[in-house]
Amino acid sequence: MGQTNSAEEHKLVSSFEAVRRTLMQAEYADRLDKPLAFWALPNDRRLPLAFLGRSVGELLQTPFPELTSTRGIGHKKISSLVRLLHRATSDTPPAVPYGLQELADEIQNKPADTTAVHESASAFAPQLVSEALWVQWCDTVQRFHLGRETLGRLAPSLQSLPTVIWHKPLGDYLGHSLADIRQLKTHGEKRVRVVLEVFHSVHHLLSNARSDSRLSLQLVPRFVPGAEDFIAQSLRTNASIQPEELAHNLIEPMLQQIEIDSGEAVSGLARHRLGVGAELKSVREQSREMGVTRARVYQLLEDCGKVMEVRWPEGASRFESLTPAVSREAKSLYDLARQLFFPDKNGKSSVELDGEE
Repeated sequence: MGQTNSAEEHKLVSSFEAVRRTLMQAEYADRLDKPLAFWALPNDRRLPLAFLGRSVGELLQTPFPELTSTRGIGHKKISSLVRLLHRATSDTPPAVPYGLQELADEIQNKPADTTAVHESASAFAPQLVSEALWVQWCDTVQRFHLGRETLGRLAPSLQSLPTVIWHKPLGDYLGHSLADIRQLKTHGEKRVRVVLEVFHSVHHLLSNARSDSRLSLQLVPRFVPGAEDFIAQSLRTNASIQPEELAHNLIEPMLQQIEIDSGEAVSGLARHRLGVGAELKSVREQSREMGVTRARVYQLLEDCGKVMEVRWPEGASRFESLTPAVSREAKSLYDLARQLFFPDKNGKSSVELDGEE
């Protein structure tokens, strides 16, 4: 086992025997058939490669002198072996320092500031995700029956999520190991990172929750419950919604979501388009100020509809149901918002609806 003094070797032997006695207890029987690699992290150094494919049970049954005499295994790699075995004794794998709940709290405290989104996203550390941790996250998704939810619906921000997987269900990844996912076609490092981030966020949000067959739990973006409550209350009271109410209770929260998912440029265009939180401007004015064509402005504004389609797929029908309650004074704003966030599917363009051809 390379060159090491007797004190270090004795300490290593003692540590191995201690973790061996722990793992041989009945409560850890479910871990003996798993390979040692199950507890390895992508950024671990000096991993004992010769042992990673062997099961924990097999390693524990192997005499320590035989392990140390394995070709290519020195003192540092034996130390890594013992460290991985210690990880196997933990009911909770090493955590990743970022979760959707922390992000949601930041957004709630600073609703118009997307800095928290980007700072939190950059703090996510995919190199700390082990197979054991991945299994834990998948178990949470399955336990709360979230397999049909889409990555886009639950992602902290859509800015880092490729549009081609916005509508991909979480269930498509269940049953796959991390190694399997990294071998999937089109799943490079960046795509794997955002997938892991969504699963990690969901797990952190629900880690202290209990599944109950009598109750149903649904994860939705923060703005959705408030928007649906406003719509339901307006219809229930047969209210005549004024422009200020519409802007404050429904449009402003949606604009904040657009800023989170598409950035300040798109949300700024949308605000000027609607005259909510900014001066009302036509697309012609905005294109002239930006030095781009009107077609480019419309292309950017189309992101609003794409975001709402994945974040609030029920939103189009909910918004439509509000029509009878909208006052005459608010109708212009309501129509603009409906076309911006939930554009017609009949092929009629926003340009034609604006009369800005």
